[in-house]
Amino acid sequence: LTDPEIASVAVTANQIDIDYANIALLRSKNAEVLNFAHTMANDHKAIIDQAVALVTKLGVTPKTNAVTKSLLDGEKTTIKKLKAKKGVAFDKAYISNEVAYHKAVIGAVETLLIPQAKNAELKALLVKVMPALKEHLAHAEMLNKSINK
Repeated sequence: LTDPEIASVAVTANQIDIDYANIALLRSKNAEVLNFAHTMANDHKAIIDQAVALVTKLGVTPKTNAVTKSLLDGEKTTIKKLKAKKGVAFDKAYISNEVAYHKAVIGAVETLLIPQAKNAELKALLVKVMPALKEHLAHAEMLNKSINK
């Protein structure tokens, strides 16, 4: 992947999690799930803002690629599944998806995006967001256990 493609993947992956969070904010009645969804929306918006600021500074235009398209296709399927559920079934599906999604994104950032990033500032930003992504995963796993008791 080129740096413009990596930027596209990063922004798309974060936007998808905001989209999932927005569905949860509309559908969930569980205070813990709503709190988690607010955190996801706010944190991922902040990451997008940082990425946009960086690509603007560097004069890079994010470029759609196979990874971006794959993420967007997965999002369509997941949104259909989430919108088909209500109540506790929705909460379980949303949080379970957040666990799987964060594992996949962390894996992609560690094995694909960071190693392939050429620009030092882009690589540094990807490295900088890893602790937040891992914290999100831990939070989602904890919620998953409490919801599935």
